[in-house]
Amino acid sequence: MDKIQHSTISTNGINIHFASIGSGPVVLFLHGFPELWYSWRHQLLFLASKGFRAIAPDLRGFGDSDAPPSPSSYTPHHIVGDLIGLLDHLGIDQVFLVGHDWGAMMAWYFCLFRPDRVKALVNLSVHYTPRNPAGSPLAVTRRYLGDDFYICKFQEPGVAEADFGSVDTATMMKKFLTMRDPRPAIIPNGFKTLLETPEILPSWLTEEDIEYFASKFSKTGFTGGFNYYRALDITWELTGPWSRAQIKVPTKFIVGDLDLVYNFPGAKEYIHGGGFKKDVPLLEDVVVIEGAAHFINQEKPDEISSLIYDFITKF
Repeated sequence: MDKIQHSTISTNGINIHFASIGSGPVVLFLHGFPELWYSWRHQLLFLASKGFRAIAPDLRGFGDSDAPPSPSSYTPHHIVGDLIGLLDHLGIDQVFLVGHDWGAMMAWYFCLFRPDRVKALVNLSVHYTPRNPAGSPLAVTRRYLGDDFYICKFQEPGVAEADFGSVDTATMMKKFLTMRDPRPAIIPNGFKTLLETPEILPSWLTEEDIEYFASKFSKTGFTGGFNYYRALDITWELTGPWSRAQIKVPTKFIVGDLDLVYNFPGAKEYIHGGGFKKDVPLLEDVVVIEGAAHFINQEKPDEISSLIYDFITKF
């Protein structure tokens, strides 16, 4: 870990912190919520040892990067703009792109907006969701999953912050990162259920890991992350020109069978029933890892690192 270098640049109106290691073809890693560049620590070291330059930023709103206060500053236009600015600053033309959770969503948009900058994509956990012109994401979510669904609960400023602040930051990180049962996220008052469950530190997560996450989120809070959810409807409005657009980048998708996203209503049917391949025609492979949950890049680091490596070395 000591070999990983840290830098901060100014781009797109904010400061972006990123971690990097190695030299060679560039792999750009995008983390999710509630995470940081640190979520990719295993993959950074592995890919660097294999002759790649691995780069993982703290996305805007997280860690040591700036966190603009308005939710309207967290659309994919902003996030992808930050990343293009980072690559331009470093003189990098194209990358292998790897995303997880919100990072996966931003990676889909990155490939939609700027496929010229991406050699190939490996996305974890969150499959592509084509824009639904008939209704906004929040309206659809409320219709099918109810107002108590966590995405809906995150919408009102201050409410989710109070829930997350009801326990100390380290305890919150343990509860989130170690959640294996997807049901609490999709049942009424599921977030309350999550808070009440005991956290058991698994072998793949250390107290040192928890302390790193907690040290950052205790300073920044979680509002930056919530703002991604709060920008869902404005993102829907702004992405109208990309309705029915396809992702035309060579792609590999990896998900755990216990992942809460994989267990959303309709997700498995879309992923395996032909819809996914229609929207992502260059999708080459879908890997479902049994016994793995949402934070798969940390839970199964060696397997995920190898799957990424095996795919990107084809190009």
